[in-house]
This record gives sequence, C-alpha cells and structure tokens, in this order.
Amino acid sequence: MSDTARHSHLKDLDYSVVQQCMHCGLCLPTCPTYDATKLERNSPRGRIALMRAIADDKLDVTQAFGDEMYFCLGCLACMTACPAGVNYAELFEHARAEVEEKRVLASPKRDFIRGFTLRWLFMDLARLQLFGKALRLYQSLGLQTLLRWSGVLNLFPKRLRELEAMTPEVQPQFSAEMVSPITPAMGEKRFRVAVLTGCAQDLIFSDVNRDTVEVLARNGCEVVTPPEQHCCGSLHAHNGEWMLAQILARRNIDQFPPEKFDAIITNAGGCGSHLKHYAHVLAADPIYAARAAQWDAKVKDVHEWLAEIGIRAPTSACRRRREESSTDGNDPGRLLTSSPTGEIVTYHESCHLSHGQKVVLQPRELLRAIPGLKLVELFEASWCCGSAGIYNLTQPEMAGELLERKIKHIKTTGATVVATANPGCLLQIVNGAAAAGLKLRVAHPVTLLAEAYRAEDS
Repeated sequence: MSDTARHSHLKDLDYSVVQQCMHCGLCLPTCPTYDATKLERNSPRGRIALMRAIADDKLDVTQAFGDEMYFCLGCLACMTACPAGVNYAELFEHARAEVEEKRVLASPKRDFIRGFTLRWLFMDLARLQLFGKALRLYQSLGLQTLLRWSGVLNLFPKRLRELEAMTPEVQPQFSAEMVSPITPAMGEKRFRVAVLTGCAQDLIFSDVNRDTVEVLARNGCEVVTPPEQHCCGSLHAHNGEWMLAQILARRNIDQFPPEKFDAIITNAGGCGSHLKHYAHVLAADPIYAARAAQWDAKVKDVHEWLAEIGIRAPTSACRRRREESSTDGNDPGRLLTSSPTGEIVTYHESCHLSHGQKVVLQPRELLRAIPGLKLVELFEASWCCGSAGIYNLTQPEMAGELLERKIKHIKTTGATVVATANPGCLLQIVNGAAAAGLKLRVAHPVTLLAEAYRAEDS
C-alpha cells in the first residue's frame, strides 16, 4: 500500500496513543452514551477499539464509524476515570477529522451547514456579529414573539420547531461595546492579563465577559481585551476541521503574544480545554510550535487564575429581584437590586472544565467566598447536561435525555440559582428549566462574584 493511500489522521498519530487503552472497562460507568444503551460500541473502550482497527488497517472508515464518532459527546469523563491516562481527547478529535477527510457522512445538506457555520461564519468575528445583529433585530422588533404566537411554526417539521425554541437571546451589546481595550487594575496592579471573549459567548453572554474583566480588575489585574478577536477553534477541532483549527490557533497566538501577559484568561469551559492544547494542534508547525507551548502555559481558566493569585472575598452579598419572565419562559431574569440573603446555589460542572481542564475545586471555592450564598452539591454534578458543543443540535434525543436527568437532580437541591461556567451549559439548563416549568436562575460563577463586589459599592 502506498504512503498516500495510508495517510490518515489515525494512522499518522503516535501509535502509543492509539494502543494505550488496556480495555479495563473502568470508563464504562462514566460514559453517558454507554449508560443509556449498554452497547460496547457506544463506550470509550469500544470506540477506541474501532479507531485502533483503522490505524492497524483492519477496518475501513465507513458511515457507521462516522455515526459512532458523532454519537460520542466528547465529554471526556472517560479521561478522568482512566487509570492508564489514555488521551481520548486527541483520539476523538483525530477520529472525527478522519471521518471528514474520508467524507463518509457527506451530503449536500450537511456540507452546506458545515460550510456556512464552520468554514464561513465562525472564521470571522465580523460575520458572526453581523449574524448576531440580525438575530437581535428579529428579537427586539418582536418578530420572534409574533412568529411563536401566530401558530405558523406548527406548519414546520417538529425538529425545526424544536430548534426555533432553542434560539438564544442575543445581548443588547457585544463585549467590545461593554469592555474597554485596556481596563486598569483597581488598587495595586499585580498582574497583566488578557481576556478571550469567545464567539457564542460574545453574542449571548457578553455580560459574562464584562463581569470577568471587572472581577479580574478588582483582584489587581490590568486587563487587555482587544475588540476584534477570533474563535478559539474548539468548535472546528471537535468537528473534524483540523486545518481550520490550526489557522485559528495561529491567529490567537499572534493577537495575544504569550510573553506579554502573566496569564491569558478564558471563562468558557469548552473553549479553555482546547485553548490549553495549542501545542498539540501546532506540534508540526516549525514556526509556531515553541510559541504554542508557551501559550499553553499561560492560558488559565478564570476560576483557576483567581484561586492561584488569591481571590479577594466580597464583603456584601446579593439579593436578586427578577423581572417578569419573557413570554416564552426562556429569560432567567436580570439582577435589579443587591443585599444579603442566604440564597441556595448549586454548581453544574462543565465537562471540559472538569474533565478536560481538571478545574473542579476552584469554582466551588469562588462560590463559597460570596457572602449570603449557600452552596448545595449537585448529584452527578460532572455528568454531561447534553449540550456538548453542538451535540444538542445534532443528537437531540440523547441530549434531551441527559438534560432531563440533569434538571431532575437540580430540583432535588432546592436551589434557586444554578452556577455553571460554559455558554453551552448555561443555554442548555436555561432551556431545560423553562421546559420543566422550573423557576431558576442560571449564571456564571464570575457573574455572582461580580454582583457581590458591586453590592459593596452601593
């Protein structure tokens, strides 16, 4: 067989990564898809066996293989459970890249969607913001509400109605309109950091970026937040677009030279897990490989960084008086006033923050530092909520089962606030709570901390 014929993402991987799995099965109880189906092929062990068979030329890349790789959530819970330290994240990404390279799932509809989103929309912030402005106008003019109340949606297929119901509310302002390019430290300047504002985060949760910058400034950091940023590339790497992920990694390193900052801060669990592995993405790049390794050392999740530098505990707590929910029930409410309460909060762990970045204790420490909040542990806190990037769009049935399971556990805590640190999780739980008729505020831990700091000033 020629070298050209043998070239593939899985065959070109370091074979020690491919053969590292001992088939012990300790990952099985942690895998949501295996838990649901009890089928070996739906487990990490089963998927790795398929990947190894392809690397060994014992199996061809087929549609069935592609379907299995995209049925995987990529939650990485198996990596936390694995005693052998199998790098499932690397295998998973290259397996999906193999699927895309061999085009075993290609169709005109799928190619159009991937081309529009991955290769066009998310490769340029200006395009994404233009799309966000159009969606914001559609919502602010009341057209979305009119469409939902008119009954026209009933004429559409069920899946389209479900997707429309999941449409997030675009923020009135994007991050660059809320945050200065340079925010001075409040008090003594101890560090100089950069903040990554993200893609979906910038459109839907720009207020979280504002809160992140404020919290960092209140903890002695001068914060650099360039107005025109790039996607981190996690969406591309997790969906088989390896070359596009490399392009975006280079753009970010150029925009945020790691040697100029004490830390490069991310507040999105899924993005952070990818951002910390640019050295892997650019390992074969003679120009960027060394800089990527330096970049990886500087990237910090915001909770991780605050715990490292020593967080200043607020002296006041927050009382939230919510506005009336919107007619579709998706609005978790906005903070209007602040004062001590004793509100119950529970914490859902973003899979990639917990299993990918191993940031587990720090968000809880942050929440416990806020006066007036009582943290109640959530059963299966690290079990995936079903968002998993775009999994809730591509695998709605499994995502829905996982969301119902998560909401059920949230109900048992008696919490009125769920804290979670990933935009996908935030949206997923907001939608799940609305569907269940559960009055619940879903917020980033940093937002709760920022509100407590502001209460000191009132």
